[in-house]
Amino acid sequence: MNQRIKKAAILGAGVMGSAIAAHLANVGIPSFLLDIVPAELTEAEKKKGLALESQEVRNRFAILGKKRVQESSPAALYLKEDAELITIGNFEDHLSWVSQADWIIEAIIEDLNAKRELFKKLFPLLREGVVISSNTSGISIQKMCEGFSGDFEERFLGTHFFNPPRYMKLLEIIPAKSTSKAVVERMAEVGEKILGKGVVFAKDTPNFIANRIGAFSITAVIKTMVEDGYWIEEVDQITGPVLGRPKSATFRTADLVGLDVMAHVGKNLLENLPDKEREYFQFPSFLHQMVKNQWLGQKTKQGFYKRVKGEGKEETLVLDYEKLNYRPQEKVNLPSVEMAKNIDDVRERIKSLVMSPDRGGQFAWKILKKTLLYSAEKIPEISDDVVNIDQAMKWGYNWELGPFEVWDAIGLKSSIKRMEKDGEAIPPMVEQLLSKGHSSFYEKKDGRVSYFDMRTGQYQEIKEKPEIILLPSLKDRKKTVLSNPGASLIDLGHGVACLEFHSKMNTIGADTIQMMSGALKEVEEKFDGLVIGNQAENFSAGANLMLMLFEIQDENWDDIEAIVKAFQDSLMAVKYFEKPVVAAPFGLTLAGGCEVCLASAKVQAAAETYMGLVEVGVGLIPGGGGTKEMLLRCTECIPPEVD
Repeated sequence: MNQRIKKAAILGAGVMGSAIAAHLANVGIPSFLLDIVPAELTEAEKKKGLALESQEVRNRFAILGKKRVQESSPAALYLKEDAELITIGNFEDHLSWVSQADWIIEAIIEDLNAKRELFKKLFPLLREGVVISSNTSGISIQKMCEGFSGDFEERFLGTHFFNPPRYMKLLEIIPAKSTSKAVVERMAEVGEKILGKGVVFAKDTPNFIANRIGAFSITAVIKTMVEDGYWIEEVDQITGPVLGRPKSATFRTADLVGLDVMAHVGKNLLENLPDKEREYFQFPSFLHQMVKNQWLGQKTKQGFYKRVKGEGKEETLVLDYEKLNYRPQEKVNLPSVEMAKNIDDVRERIKSLVMSPDRGGQFAWKILKKTLLYSAEKIPEISDDVVNIDQAMKWGYNWELGPFEVWDAIGLKSSIKRMEKDGEAIPPMVEQLLSKGHSSFYEKKDGRVSYFDMRTGQYQEIKEKPEIILLPSLKDRKKTVLSNPGASLIDLGHGVACLEFHSKMNTIGADTIQMMSGALKEVEEKFDGLVIGNQAENFSAGANLMLMLFEIQDENWDDIEAIVKAFQDSLMAVKYFEKPVVAAPFGLTLAGGCEVCLASAKVQAAAETYMGLVEVGVGLIPGGGGTKEMLLRCTECIPPEVD
């Protein structure tokens, strides 16, 4: 089967459909973006003298969808000109265009009958080998294709993107009973290698994996907050980075996503889950009232938080969920949270928080144990293994650790004893693991990671993909050639070494500069080339300004000059090194980090790279030669004089 997707068709130009079209455009895949024909004119269309027959009217929803991604913030497109790869149309005039597509993605309203009716119209238009998928967030994939031709069922599956598709890594692939294995493998390869996604294989159960666990986690937080009398701002302090979750925590995230979306996910679960589980997803009455009031979050400018203008300043108010009005935020004083903030290792940070007896620790333990137990209960219902669940929550909800990784971090055996003391029932898969004498869901040996497989009752190795290099695994396998507190040189194999920064935020200090010089000497003697890269949150935030500040305060001007000169010399050595040096930046690549890239022979940047000599903005001149390298690049663009 041809793996290449040359053209796609997206059916439905709403928020998700248009954003998927934008991300396909980002990777060079042209698409048709189609939607329904409006039933009546808008006031603006009437003023322009348009009729229902006008193409501008008939394509209205697709036009709006394309415009949305062109104007969205954060940007849905890598480059504005990529929007030209999106061709707009409507279902009545242009559905025949799907015959040109290799992949048809349905993204219309979440209504089973509407989806099936649309699929029926596709039958006579489908080309051989085309894949048809639905971006549904929870409707059964099997019910969508049931009773259709065998050929259709074999080519049909769920491909659930997370919003916004450009930035969210997760792609859940959900096969129906009859979906061809080759189709599943093909779309997984497209997702990973073309779209840059982290692919998780989900079973065809309500809300699949990430939203099933995520929705449970959110409702557990809200119910515990109400039951135990916590404030919203307290909860967001506890359920943010100290618990390995995003900075937006619970309620700021809900405002970003939209309470209407949360309500839809909850409604789908209530309608499709057995009675014994529905109680988990019952929202408190104040949430239903918020939706009724259209307090949906950022899209309506008020949700759990509300930004207001006061006397000469702006203030963010928070919802009093008991009185359903807004009030100034209270100062949060939770010693366990403040202590955990100072712990860099996320595993130790979470463990410290849930072990604390104070108000913050008690809340964290209560919501965490509920989520861990629920995740274990859902194996094998939503997934056959812990790996897919952990990856889904990390890629779809931006958790630093998945539920089972968290469980290992806080100690499986000790936490089980605590849960039993609390009167909790322990899920069968956990009892099975413990009965075998094991004490963790994951095991690491010689740099290889294995997970406990419930089906076999044994640990199964997580197979590494040859195209993906994991630096921690190589270091565990004793592949470190040189190392100091700021950086390491690692043998990648095949004659290539990697210079990895690993200081805080990968800032560049004396240790890093020293390692750069040592790495070049080692590569000169023993390797064929060097990659400068790492697998932290960001490539490099630049020079260690705190170190420089201390030197300035002590008036150590000679030392400062020596450090700057050493950095300049190291980058010049990189630039003129006799063997290839490739920089692999991603995320924040600022100041000195940017200068490292400018000195390298080649730059292989990730799509989400935010690079620049940002110190110029506060009046500092880049000290590593960055201004000179920028000038050289600018002069390369000057056309030669013509006589």
